[in-house]
Amino acid sequence: MTIVKMKTKPKVLVLKADGINRDEELAFSFEISGGDAKIVHINDLRNGREKLKNYHILALPGGFAYGDDIASGKILAVELTSFFTEELKQFISRKDTAVLGVCNGFQTLVRTGILPFRNIGKMDAILTNNDSGRFECRWVPVKVEKNSRCVFLENMPDEIMHYPVAHGEGKFFAEPEVLQKIEREHLVAFRYTDKHGDPTLTYPNNPNGSINAIMGVTDKTGSVLGLMPHPECFTRREQHPNWRRMPSLKPQGLPLFKNIIDYVKKA
Repeated sequence: MTIVKMKTKPKVLVLKADGINRDEELAFSFEISGGDAKIVHINDLRNGREKLKNYHILALPGGFAYGDDIASGKILAVELTSFFTEELKQFISRKDTAVLGVCNGFQTLVRTGILPFRNIGKMDAILTNNDSGRFECRWVPVKVEKNSRCVFLENMPDEIMHYPVAHGEGKFFAEPEVLQKIEREHLVAFRYTDKHGDPTLTYPNNPNGSINAIMGVTDKTGSVLGLMPHPECFTRREQHPNWRRMPSLKPQGLPLFKNIIDYVKKA
């Protein structure tokens, strides 16, 4: 297998499919963090015009891939596992790659089986309907999990951050034995918190009822990350609704993208 040699900027493939609507924001976030991002329609992977092996980062954006027919992320996940299983296995096995799935992208990674245990073709967890029974769209308090295996969390703020959510099926759920394994192997990357920074199951800070307040998870290598909120929507301080009243506010989503770029460059 040919591995792309690093020249200047890591190459980022932002995957596009019908219904996805956060691809430009995700590409922009990687660009301003030092990446060379390209939005690639999945049809261009299927017809061979683009090759996953030519990239260092695979980014799955938010939105509603294929209208979220049947369930959120399901059709895109079926497409990926039906046509790209071997390419995905080769990509995530490389030492110089990273994968990020945001919202719909997280749902897709879970449905492919890449998260949390890299069992492509087998679902071990699910992101299902919000406990509220409706679409939730607001800014929520979140916090990095200190002992997480995720390699993208270095120097992330050890304090409450705020990310926006926009989803109807964001409740992370797994059977007790699976949940225990996730916790035991330190695969949780972020959790929803209360105003004190403690994990919470209480609505609305936990907008969907996720078990153990799980907001994002990684895999055993720490180089694959999925999360429900949208860090790409807070890479400029002006994106926060109260930025004019908060002169010391910093864009809390930006460090995550810089860390992903730095990880790939070092690898």
